[in-house]
Amino acid sequence: MAKARSRTAVRKVKDKWKAKTWYNILAPQSFDNVPIADTLSSDLNNVIDRVTEVSLQDLTNDFRKSHIKLFFKVYKVENNNAYTQFIGHSLTSDYLRRMIRRKRSKIEGVYDVTTRDSATIRVKPFATTDKRIQNSQKRIVRETMKKTISDNAKNSTMSEFIKEVIDGKVGSDIYKNCKKLYPVKRVEIFKTQVLGSPSIEIEEKETTKIIEHKKEESPEDEKKTKSEKKVKKSEEKEEIVEKPEEQAVEEEIEPEVRKDFEESEEPKPEEEKIEINADETEKPAKVSKTKKKKSKAKK
Repeated sequence: MAKARSRTAVRKVKDKWKAKTWYNILAPQSFDNVPIADTLSSDLNNVIDRVTEVSLQDLTNDFRKSHIKLFFKVYKVENNNAYTQFIGHSLTSDYLRRMIRRKRSKIEGVYDVTTRDSATIRVKPFATTDKRIQNSQKRIVRETMKKTISDNAKNSTMSEFIKEVIDGKVGSDIYKNCKKLYPVKRVEIFKTQVLGSPSIEIEEKETTKIIEHKKEESPEDEKKTKSEKKVKKSEEKEEIVEKPEEQAVEEEIEPEVRKDFEESEEPKPEEEKIEINADETEKPAKVSKTKKKKSKAKK
């Protein structure tokens, strides 16, 4: 019996899932410390260096930004909270395929850039044209892309530069500079990769947050916002005082013309009718009094 019990005890295996704990993965401070995901682990050291992928739609609740993917890496764990840092971003493959067509040329580039706080970032832009172009023209477009990206990186910190890339400001600057040399149809930065973290601490402005997390509004909140908009519109209408049409017409007419116009006016037909009716109503009243006097005399 003792041997049988020992065998059953050996067969029993501990449940590994019960030994594990959940950890909340938080975005960096530039992304408003939004909770991104949850992860399981039995040891704190196993959570560090884990990478999570999140779309910008999940952070901003904006469907138009679903094609942007962000990558975060865990570097510290405290009280079941895993803190991350930004590694890079990329665009989805279907979004890129949509912009490429036949009989058009695609211009790509890879550039390593250093920011003002000495962070090294690898940037990969690409541009498209309406028709096929020569290699010499492609070379000119690549040089302008490299120059604009390096200038924007030198004048901004890492978080500011990433914000400009995600918002599309860097792509628009490249488009403006390339338009002077050769008309480019569209410019996008489809991938970035952080090679070295910033080594210099620079005080950033409060407005350097890359995104602001927007909560989903409940139906009650939506009703409140609609009512507030209606109140604002009514207040604006009250402030705007418009002149009536009659006053506007009188201001346009000169005073001399107005006098001639008043003298030439004839009496309205409605007033004449009223006077005639008044005379007719008075006559039968007088006749009725004479009849009463004759009836008294006969008696």
